[in-house]
Amino acid sequence: MTSERLVPGPAAARARTFRRLGIGFGSRFFAALLIGLVWLGPAWWSPRLLYAMLLWDVLLLLAWSWDLLRLPKPQQLELSRIWHTPPALAAPSSVTIELRNSSRATLRANIVDEAPRTLRLEPPTLEIAAGPGMRARAQYAILPTERGEAHLGRIFVRYQSALRFAERWAAADCPQTIHVLPNLEQAKQHTLYLIRSRQVELEKRRKRQRGIGREFESLRDYREGDELREICWTATARRNRLITKVHQMERSQAVWLVLDAGRLLRAQIQAADRPVALSKLDYAVEAALALAQVALHCGDRVGLLAYGRQIQQNLNAGRGAFHLRALVESLALVHGEPYEADHARAAHVLLREQKRRSLIVWITDLAETATTPEVIEYALQMTPRHLVLFAAMGQPDLGALAGTVPSSEEEMYRHVAALEIVERRELLLRRLRQQGALALELMPGMLASSLVNQYLDVKERSLL
Repeated sequence: MTSERLVPGPAAARARTFRRLGIGFGSRFFAALLIGLVWLGPAWWSPRLLYAMLLWDVLLLLAWSWDLLRLPKPQQLELSRIWHTPPALAAPSSVTIELRNSSRATLRANIVDEAPRTLRLEPPTLEIAAGPGMRARAQYAILPTERGEAHLGRIFVRYQSALRFAERWAAADCPQTIHVLPNLEQAKQHTLYLIRSRQVELEKRRKRQRGIGREFESLRDYREGDELREICWTATARRNRLITKVHQMERSQAVWLVLDAGRLLRAQIQAADRPVALSKLDYAVEAALALAQVALHCGDRVGLLAYGRQIQQNLNAGRGAFHLRALVESLALVHGEPYEADHARAAHVLLREQKRRSLIVWITDLAETATTPEVIEYALQMTPRHLVLFAAMGQPDLGALAGTVPSSEEEMYRHVAALEIVERRELLLRRLRQQGALALELMPGMLASSLVNQYLDVKERSLL
């Protein structure tokens, strides 16, 4: 899938008068008024010179009126917002504003785009000069800090002629809702590196394993030791001798990405290599996208289930470029919730929709409670039917605290508490491993690469 397909379309509209009058005074008009105050000095000795100052002001107003009449009407201007790359979380990009001048006058315009704070902290201000019948462009930078929908509104413009005595105020209604996607480049880096370094070579040397698996390959004569259930009775009837079905390992399997979007995944983590602080959920979405790209490259089908108190996204397993695009757009809309996620609902939906054995990649976190967290119980319900890759996201600060040597009584208490939490989390994960799940505790920065490596191990060892 190319990123061009995810680029938002342009938004364009003709300008119209902003506010009741929509006119104002330019900077040179006020500068000329200040020059007229020079007459106050001579007027101290000759009050008649005050009339000269008044005459100067009248001439300035006439010049302002003449300049105002020369300015084109707002309807002669068309403003467009153009996107060149898909907006992605924590990925710098730019937006182009285009001014089309249909009048016969040269304009100097000051433009402000109504962009939300999730794209940039301050509204962008641009200066554009457009000749008669010409188009002019300017760009402003954005750095999205949240995934999901971002709403942009009007484009405001204040324009003047070359004289700069008068100006008009106008606005173009260019409402637009865009989707801030996961960091595509970051996921692509993980994908390309891991595929080139491991998976391509693995597929080249992989030997076809006959006689095991569930995917039909061919027919052959019955041999002693073959199971009776593998006999193909229709072929046996046609050939008048026993014929056995030969199976091979499934080349196309289902991989489900299960994302917990509850309160535990809202914790913010500032990494040294990231321009903004990201939540655990952002890291989980990025890892899910990287894993989806690798799995689709390997020929597997990928599904998505993101949940909080309700099911946020539920995308059936599929493959292909269009399915990858649907995955990216669905992941962009996954948002954190301030409540504990309903793990029972997610497990029920997944068990109902995925009957055949598949790989369940469950990305979540463990609540610090006295009892066993619900997510552990429901993950255990998956293990009899599916292979569960359970990824609990760790807290870097907790690991650092558990690894330090306390130097005071207060630090000792913190150190002991951190050790207890780490030990308890390891016991919970060990319980999952004893039931056949692949349970890991991963730091957010290593989540994507670790999950992809685990997936490739599963494929190499034919665990499905």
